[in-house]
Amino acid sequence: MMKPYLPLLMLLVLLPGGPATAAARIAVLDFELNDISSLPNTPAERLRTASFKHLLEQALVGQGDYQIIQISPAAQAAANSGFGYLFRFDEELVKLGEQSGADWVIVAQHSKPSFLFSYLMAHLIDVTAKKRLASFDIELKGNHVSVSEHAIRRLAGRIDGVIADQKP
Repeated sequence: MMKPYLPLLMLLVLLPGGPATAAARIAVLDFELNDISSLPNTPAERLRTASFKHLLEQALVGQGDYQIIQISPAAQAAANSGFGYLFRFDEELVKLGEQSGADWVIVAQHSKPSFLFSYLMAHLIDVTAKKRLASFDIELKGNHVSVSEHAIRRLAGRIDGVIADQKP
């Protein structure tokens, strides 16, 4: 004869270990190119910089449980009063995040002082707390695709680490 509590015990063993957590909603804005090299803003460098947003979104999804939130180019342009404005004014990023339903917003620049190296500079904005939580600088030596991909993966790993530290 089966004990009356056995079916209940088996059910409890089969249930997930805890409450399911929702994916963090994260918005990545288009990277701005700040090219002050001797031959600035070449078409190839503009294309390379434009690819960073998509690469970062892919890398973040590969890092953790993230839902990518798209902020339209029109909304981004409307909030941006000029080059570097969104990179400097966190309150505008908070507004964009709130309007789009994002928990986090990433704003970034690709700073290129030389054809030999450049930097990815990014800020992570916590929309709920209404503040910048972290800033990141990643150096890129060279301009090959593999260099860009490696730098973006490093940036995604650092972003994921900061967000993971915020979870209860």
